[in-house]
Amino acid sequence: MSTVPPSPEQMHLIARVLSLHYEEERLQSDVAKELGLSTAKVNRLIKQGRELGMVQITIKSPLVRYFDLERKIAKRWNLKKCLVVPSVSGSEPATLNEVGKGAASLLKDTIRDGDTIAISGGRSLSVMIENMTVTSEYDISVVPMTGGVQGHHYTDVNHIATELAQKLSGHATLIHAPLHAASEEERDLVLSLKSVREVMDEARKATVAVVGIGAVAGASSTYYMAHPVSEAERQRLYQSGVRSEFLGHLIEQDGSSSGISYNSRLVALLPKELAAIPITIAIASGPEKVEPIAAALNGKYFNSLVTDEDTATTLLEQELQDA
Repeated sequence: MSTVPPSPEQMHLIARVLSLHYEEERLQSDVAKELGLSTAKVNRLIKQGRELGMVQITIKSPLVRYFDLERKIAKRWNLKKCLVVPSVSGSEPATLNEVGKGAASLLKDTIRDGDTIAISGGRSLSVMIENMTVTSEYDISVVPMTGGVQGHHYTDVNHIATELAQKLSGHATLIHAPLHAASEEERDLVLSLKSVREVMDEARKATVAVVGIGAVAGASSTYYMAHPVSEAERQRLYQSGVRSEFLGHLIEQDGSSSGISYNSRLVALLPKELAAIPITIAIASGPEKVEPIAAALNGKYFNSLVTDEDTATTLLEQELQDA
């Protein structure tokens, strides 16, 4: 940009060019013809007007607020990708469905032939798969990152892996082990089995991972409702500082893994092993998931997040309060 300020005549010409181009939506070539200038000259005048601050572009779209939330969350937690979708007022299931649509779209845009997708169980992942429409086949494999939890189709990681593989016309590897062992010794025995060890090794080598984020207490505490842990015990876990369930692991507010004995009984990848997978997409929404999401973000266990507007807004508000 020239350090010599434009003369009044030049300012008038620049303003005229900007008015024709932006307000009347005229092509640069048409502006040039009307004013008897070259197209290159018109281009330079437009550039000069922008440098002088004479152009202010305002995008009027309801999507702008989503983009702003995505940008702020991605910057705060150093994410590669954050996708915020609309919240449906008064309906958490409908909101979760929107999140599922967004996650399905993001996953389809991410995967390539030859990929291995590591996956956890969870209601969010089940909804993502329900919303996935695919018009072409993928040469992919889907592998569990955890053992299974009986009780619901969405906590059965083998069901989730099979459903996703079928949607993508790929192949699913199944794991024949529970998520929760009765003791640390039993967990070690299960992990020593060749069939289980091979599944865990395949998951560690995945190129893409998709994981839900669970609450410890409340109606959405999926894993620990299916596991024989009473509501009183879940409240005790919360009061002790546990804020999130991630791959079955109990996570504290700062993102560290809790020293509680439940974590030593899990048949699952460690959160830090998940973090080593190149593309890691976490999915969660709803007021009960705000603290769990924040704790998992603080642990830096994933690099992409899909959530809804209300959850994203509250997440940032609470982060500002805690700062």
